[in-house]
Amino acid sequence: MSSQLQTSPWPKYPSIPIFLDTRGDRLIPVSYGTGGHTLNTPNPNTASPNTPSRQQSVHYYALSSPHEPRNQFLNVPNPATSNLYTSPQSYRNDSYYLAKTYQPQAQRDSEARAGLGILNATSNPPHISHSPNNEKNRASANIAQRIEKRLWEYNSSKNVVARWLLEIISWLISAICMGAIVGVLLFLKDKRLPTWPLGLTLNAYIAILSRIASAALVLPVSEALGQLKWSWFKGDSKKMWDFEIFDNASRGPWGAFLLLIRTKCRTLAALGAAVTILLLDLDPFFQQVVDYPSLRTLQGDSSIPKVTRYEPHFGIKFQNGQRLVQPDQTFQQVVEKFFYENGTQPMQLGVGERPDIPLSCPTSNCTWPIYETLGICSACSDVSQLLTPACLTTTVDWFANLTNNGSDTILPNRTVCGHFLNATSDTPTLMSGYSIDPVDNSMGEALVMRAMSLVTRQTRRALYGGSINFRHIRNPIIDFVLVGAANGSASVYRNETPSAHECALSWCVKTMNSSYFWAKYVEEEKEVFWNTTAGPYPWQIEEFEDEGKLVQVATYTENITVNPSFTRGNTSNYGVSNVTALQTILIFDDMFPSYATVANPSAVPFLRSKVYMKGAPALVSFEGNPWIAPNNITRHVERLVTALTNVIRYSSSNEMVIGKAFDTETYVSVRWAWLSLPISLLFFSLIFLVGTVVKSSEEKEQVGIWKTSAVATLLYGLPDNMQRKITGSTSVGTPRAKAKTLRIKLLPKKGWRASGNLFSPMTPKVRQYQPPPGWI
Repeated sequence: MSSQLQTSPWPKYPSIPIFLDTRGDRLIPVSYGTGGHTLNTPNPNTASPNTPSRQQSVHYYALSSPHEPRNQFLNVPNPATSNLYTSPQSYRNDSYYLAKTYQPQAQRDSEARAGLGILNATSNPPHISHSPNNEKNRASANIAQRIEKRLWEYNSSKNVVARWLLEIISWLISAICMGAIVGVLLFLKDKRLPTWPLGLTLNAYIAILSRIASAALVLPVSEALGQLKWSWFKGDSKKMWDFEIFDNASRGPWGAFLLLIRTKCRTLAALGAAVTILLLDLDPFFQQVVDYPSLRTLQGDSSIPKVTRYEPHFGIKFQNGQRLVQPDQTFQQVVEKFFYENGTQPMQLGVGERPDIPLSCPTSNCTWPIYETLGICSACSDVSQLLTPACLTTTVDWFANLTNNGSDTILPNRTVCGHFLNATSDTPTLMSGYSIDPVDNSMGEALVMRAMSLVTRQTRRALYGGSINFRHIRNPIIDFVLVGAANGSASVYRNETPSAHECALSWCVKTMNSSYFWAKYVEEEKEVFWNTTAGPYPWQIEEFEDEGKLVQVATYTENITVNPSFTRGNTSNYGVSNVTALQTILIFDDMFPSYATVANPSAVPFLRSKVYMKGAPALVSFEGNPWIAPNNITRHVERLVTALTNVIRYSSSNEMVIGKAFDTETYVSVRWAWLSLPISLLFFSLIFLVGTVVKSSEEKEQVGIWKTSAVATLLYGLPDNMQRKITGSTSVGTPRAKAKTLRIKLLPKKGWRASGNLFSPMTPKVRQYQPPPGWI
């Protein structure tokens, strides 16, 4: 080769002639390419020296001596087979290295022959070394690369479905998950809450599938937005800032929101942006689809007692040859609780009260049909208007120290002041007041409360007609007037008007509606029927001799029958026998009549009851008097008759009403309206995906199927001179700010082109010499 070859300014060494070393005894030709590894270089036989050609080849040589050191290797891929997506397998076993070897200075001086076109260069020129086994320890098959390669093969396919296969599969996964949720909800709708293995709940099932569905729906939407990013810049020039907006829209909701604003919701990309934003609400909507109401299910029968006729059984008792009437002991125990105390108190059980009747409820939720039962009812009325305040001299029957000697009792006369009943008659009755001491005219003992039956005890002679306000009630158990101090014992001495009530108790028929739920028994009286039909007076006077004296005794002769207008299928007559009626009436003789008195305003009141007994009276301290204020007398009597009705229903005379026993179970209720958003997103994402597929198919030759590929962004970078202008200019601001004003467009198979006059024009520098292809 001639040393006068024309030189080029391109290499680092400006005056280096290029020629080949011909030492064949130490060099082994190495080809680069198919079979012989041929490296494409200009062919001197077919092209001029100044015109490089890729169709010509030159052979490089590698040293074969194993004794010469080799280092500083440079990996060189095969240019004949390399491309943008070259698989690592294509050059995994064919690695070539450009090696620089070193020899002693003396040897280099003695061999100052040209090698690789460099005068006075080392006798060992740079060479390409082939090391076929050096890549064995590298990732033999990187899974991610394999997947990416396969996906790129699909993207490059001529089949439309293959190009969008991953997105279609992802959308189908989302549709299948939503369909699985809807299918399970259709199956479980209005059924009991299922019990699944491993404690899996319906909420967890929906949460898992909804999460998969939303995640699977993100991929086709984001990829379609990425593809529309390239289509946006086809045609007219668009602001370079739009590229980042589109790119951010394919990655998250904030970018999607900006894209909606940028496109003003008028493009296909706006639909994808809206879907991306609404995907944030997918999981909450799925969780609201299911509700779990508690419903009752029939488990069996329950029972509750009722009574048609009350017929308790008592033994026979005789005294002095006379048969004695025995009071109803169960009745008496309950009544005395209300006579001298505040009555029976309900027993707490769980969240409610234990019922006082023997009901049967095998579950915690029982109901019964409306039923009727015999009971005792009450009615009270205010009779304060019948009281007259006065100071009169009259017979006193309420003093605490009076003895009871039957009909022979001698009652004293005293002057008393207070409120009288029938004050203008010959026998006025002091209901509340105090006595005047005959010695010093001071205030003496006071009557705080009087409870008076409206019939006499011995002969059952009616007082005030037997009743004041309740004469229409037939066969009453007791009809009494009760007057008490309005504000404690001291108010009697202050002549304050006391409270006065008339109350009547009678047998009746009650219509009941009962339920039992979680240890709480609820009973409601729907109707009450009293016997108001007219009839004869039930008492008859019998006379017998007792210790030489004629004694009159009243006998109750009438059986009580109550025939309500409503029977609800029960044709039996409700009521009790005359014996049972008498036994009940005699219990109330202990309290009516009775008197509560105090010695002075600050003294403790005492109650004198059972006045029919001979001998000294029985006095009971009566501090907590349940019959006077502030207690409500009407309410106290109502509680009394309710307790007595329960006693009747608890007796052996009861019969059971069959009801239903329910158990509370949790059911699945589906609110289909909450599925509107998930189904709509699935539908609109399909429309968006199909629209993008159609649009990209029409533009395939102009844009290509790049989707969200970052490699495409690298390939279609801005020209070098435009990059230098953007990054080098300080007149407009940062490069990010310049991107808001610079307008660009994508030309088919040419890349980006910028438009506008943002920077001062610069004369491009034309290189006179270009590096030859394949230069290392």
